[in-house]
Amino acid sequence: MGIEHRKLTNNHYNFAFLDEGSKREIRRATLKAVAIPGYQVPFGSRELPIGRGWGTGGIQLTLSLIGPEDTLKVIDQGSDESVNAVSIKKFVGLCTQVKTTTRTHEATLIQTRHRIPEIPLTQGQILVLQVPIPEPLRIVEAREEITKQMHAEKDYAPIWLQLYESLVKYNKVTIASEYPCMVEGRYVMNPSPIPKFDNPKLHKSSCLYLFGAGREKKIYAIPPHTEVISLAFDDVPFEIESFAGQQCRLCGSGNTYLDEVFDAQTGERFHQCSDTSYCKEVVDHAQ
Repeated sequence: MGIEHRKLTNNHYNFAFLDEGSKREIRRATLKAVAIPGYQVPFGSRELPIGRGWGTGGIQLTLSLIGPEDTLKVIDQGSDESVNAVSIKKFVGLCTQVKTTTRTHEATLIQTRHRIPEIPLTQGQILVLQVPIPEPLRIVEAREEITKQMHAEKDYAPIWLQLYESLVKYNKVTIASEYPCMVEGRYVMNPSPIPKFDNPKLHKSSCLYLFGAGREKKIYAIPPHTEVISLAFDDVPFEIESFAGQQCRLCGSGNTYLDEVFDAQTGERFHQCSDTSYCKEVVDHAQ
């Protein structure tokens, strides 16, 4: 397979940049992560031509899984045209020459930072999320050996205490992103810096979610049809961001995650869809 892949490229890189041994090792860690939903699997994070902390975990997963027949989509905070998204797309394209797209439903492999697409993902699609800090307990416990023990013992009292303190102080849970969730009733997981608006999309989804943290050297996963419940008290249910009364100025949507945009020239503030692909498809369909 490695020799065949090398013939597909017109440069001096191995197919998908990483050597075949590295890709096999990452795939083995990925299979273990899929077999134990929500569990953080350590792996040997490889060197890439970008600094760790800039999405190397997600990139390594993408490079290890992508094949000649795949169609790749890369987004950053919902946008297909941000610097991060365009740079990663060019890098993967240079080493694979696979087809790329901005349409969510056409992609077999999607790499993302900070958002999950608005269009529901389907069976056969893989969403790879870039993760800076995979450990949900890091905010309450800095020592790695202790957090491992807490996961083993299913001791998540400090997380619940953090939620309770937020309720007491602000009368609501103020965590806006990286909202912790329970996977299959066993592991508390950090869903990456997605807004809590996207958390419900993880529950019983038809696609495979993979999370890669290059700097922290961890991979974890949510297989299709897995139970993912955002932590909440019985008398204070989990709530997502509300955009009541607001709608996208381009497509008119009022049920998507909206970004507030400020026009410095006119002084006008307006909202538009964070997911640029979804927004464009709605506009094109209306025309």
